[in-house]
Amino acid sequence: MERNIALIALFAALIAALGIIPAVMLPFGVPITAQSLGVMLCGTVLGARRGTLAVLLFLLLVFLGLPLLSGGKGGLGVIVGPTGGFVIGFPVAAFVAGFVTERWRGAPLAVTAGVGAAVGGVVLYAFGIAGMAIVLDKTPAQAALLVTAFIPGDAIKAVIAGLVTSALYRARPRAVLSRA
Repeated sequence: MERNIALIALFAALIAALGIIPAVMLPFGVPITAQSLGVMLCGTVLGARRGTLAVLLFLLLVFLGLPLLSGGKGGLGVIVGPTGGFVIGFPVAAFVAGFVTERWRGAPLAVTAGVGAAVGGVVLYAFGIAGMAIVLDKTPAQAALLVTAFIPGDAIKAVIAGLVTSALYRARPRAVLSRA
């Protein structure tokens, strides 16, 4: 129990730390950040349930006003901005990444976790596109076109998530709860 709590808190802190890496701000107000990598690692390493709890802890801190999102943003107001859909989608994306990683055991962990992160990323896009369409007064197709700027970076993040999860498993198998 204590170990689970510690890992959930550690991964919430990881998402926050990845927000320190400078973001690339796109003209429509949504930054390219490393935080989505943290969200995916929550799922691929901790599994669906614990990974979701880590992201929910992170979001609780953000909604309480801590400036933990990229660019030092925090507070409830973030959900009504252009990034709101992505923020709301974080826990669902972590859950999906973890679910895929837990259930698909027929391939090497690097592949499984990479695919889990990619599928989680697609789920995150769905939330982000919906949020952008509403906030930016765009059609879903127009918002989806804006999201294409994220695809190359997110593909790299999915590969990184797969490699990091696999390397962690080789070094400390008990730390990768998605394989427990």
